[in-house]
Amino acid sequence: VQLQASGGGQVQAGGSLRPSCEASGSDFRINFVGWYRQGPGNRRELVAQIRTKGSTNYADFVKGRFTISRDNAKNTLYLQMNDLKPEDTGVYYCNAGASRGGAEYDLWGPGTQVTVSS
Repeated sequence: VQLQASGGGQVQAGGSLRPSCEASGSDFRINFVGWYRQGPGNRRELVAQIRTKGSTNYADFVKGRFTISRDNAKNTLYLQMNDLKPEDTGVYYCNAGASRGGAEYDLWGPGTQVTVSS
């Protein structure tokens, strides 16, 4: 089982992007946790979470601009990013838990680069 992120890119300030993260792997139960990011010279930080029952939580610096969602049928997690700012630049990672046969795994995608120019 693995996560594959896509949908990053380069935009000007005020623009939008919608990264997605797809989980692949048969017979695994996937539970998406959320999106994290790591900017240049910074530690990885939480951007948005989505819980099993669908409730969400956002870091203060993205509230009102970003929206996390998932499509369980497609095993895909999304992050709609609007009104992007240069400080949103970084690599965005998705995080999920996977389980099969009593074993549990913590999964991280390889990351997708988001670059916002002023």
